[in-house]
Amino acid sequence: MKYASDSPPSLPLLSPAPTAWYAFGLIALYFALQLAVGGLIGLVAGVVIVLQQGEGMGEVVHQARVWLGHSDASATAVMITLLVSAALIVHLTRRRWPSLWHRGDLPGLGFTPTPTPTLYAVAVVLGMLMPFIGGLLTQWLAQGHEVSQDIKQLGAHISPWLRLPLALLVISVGPLVEELLFRGVLLSAISRHMGSGWAIAITAVLFACVHLPDLSFLWYALPNLALLGLVLGWLRVQSGSIWPAVLAHGANNLLAVVSWFMMMPGH
Repeated sequence: MKYASDSPPSLPLLSPAPTAWYAFGLIALYFALQLAVGGLIGLVAGVVIVLQQGEGMGEVVHQARVWLGHSDASATAVMITLLVSAALIVHLTRRRWPSLWHRGDLPGLGFTPTPTPTLYAVAVVLGMLMPFIGGLLTQWLAQGHEVSQDIKQLGAHISPWLRLPLALLVISVGPLVEELLFRGVLLSAISRHMGSGWAIAITAVLFACVHLPDLSFLWYALPNLALLGLVLGWLRVQSGSIWPAVLAHGANNLLAVVSWFMMMPGH
């Protein structure tokens, strides 16, 4: 199959195309920011608690851990962390590659409408199907073992009034920044050295691997995520836009969070 981005670029590059090392660095920065911002939020909460209770400053770390151990506090920290990290990554990326931001063909980042609007509908359908197809694949590989995910566990045990804002971020901001990183910067960087097909495959595998910590390092969850990554990469290249991939990613996450609203509060 010939992909749209296999053809020579039709527009001059005013910004240098992303390199693989820069892409890896940006992805690492995104996850490092989440750790740093989350840790900072916990420390601030620990300081506030220590000051309120009149304890010594040596108790800050302990109180931070206790505070983050509560589901509602942890969910609040996750939401703030995601918003701050995503905002910084989007700002850095747009500032680094301004002429590639609205460019549809690779190495563009694809923030432009697709010339094939029907692919938006295709994206929604694929995004809704992937949890079922991937779930069957994971169940077959897991051989009866349970597959847990940190964000699912968190969403199932927080107060109902926090579930909606967390769900909105999981189906919008999360997919947007991950697609920017993987189907935007990384796919563009890898496609400079090989065809779009190989770039999609490699990006899908890396996309699956970075989610391993959230899946308690259960290897049998990888094929499901890699399959999702293949679909998202195909949508990005075929549509000449990143938006169908963002839409499919959001639809996939939507089905994952529906169960949150069918459970009783975990308190």
